[in-house]
Amino acid sequence: MSAAPANSVIQSLAERYRRREDGFPAEPDGVVRAMPVVLRLERPPAARTPVLEAAAAAALAVCLDPRVEPGGEWHDAVELWVTHRIRKIARRARGVQWDAVQELPGVTWEVDGAQARALLPGPVDEVPKTVSKLQIGGTDLERDDPGPPPAGVPVIWVNAGLGMSVGKAAAQVGHASMLYAAAHDLATVPAFAVRDADERRWAAMCAQLPDGAIAVRDAGFTEVAPGSITCIAVRPETG
Repeated sequence: MSAAPANSVIQSLAERYRRREDGFPAEPDGVVRAMPVVLRLERPPAARTPVLEAAAAAALAVCLDPRVEPGGEWHDAVELWVTHRIRKIARRARGVQWDAVQELPGVTWEVDGAQARALLPGPVDEVPKTVSKLQIGGTDLERDDPGPPPAGVPVIWVNAGLGMSVGKAAAQVGHASMLYAAAHDLATVPAFAVRDADERRWAAMCAQLPDGAIAVRDAGFTEVAPGSITCIAVRPETG
């Protein structure tokens, strides 16, 4: 961890997070912007947990990329997006589709053979054709059993009771990684662990958030009710 925010984008996100009361504001120009997050789902696909861990890391990696600094080629697009609603839209790709996505501005992250690529955010009505033809829904991954999270890494707990699809969950863990980084002034992408929280664990965490925890509340555009807490990111355990 760093003693100061990594860059101007994380700084902006941290400032908005610290003083927000009713969520992030809508875009003043009325243009809906989102970050496409492309999940590589070959046949057979990678396991659900590493796919989500790769998505969480990739979304944050875009924000920590040197190209988002003032004067960088990504700065304007990311800064405008991150200071308003940090929407993400997850899509799936395989084979030549996945290869084509690598040509677009963004960052690919791999975890245990699973890969996700977070792309430069922009207006949802101006998504490149390479991305727009990729499917959003219709595919899910069976829940796996990755075991307890390792010590020494932050954990993003997913509200299993919501039954989110892998695409929805990917977007939510991406929100969680960014907000966690902003709250804790991270300069690099940590090895996030993503785990499902059962009803008992989730109720206990919501009743009293652990110190330094970050809760993600969804706007309710898809799958879940507005205001639902989808994820809670917590500090690393030491034991």
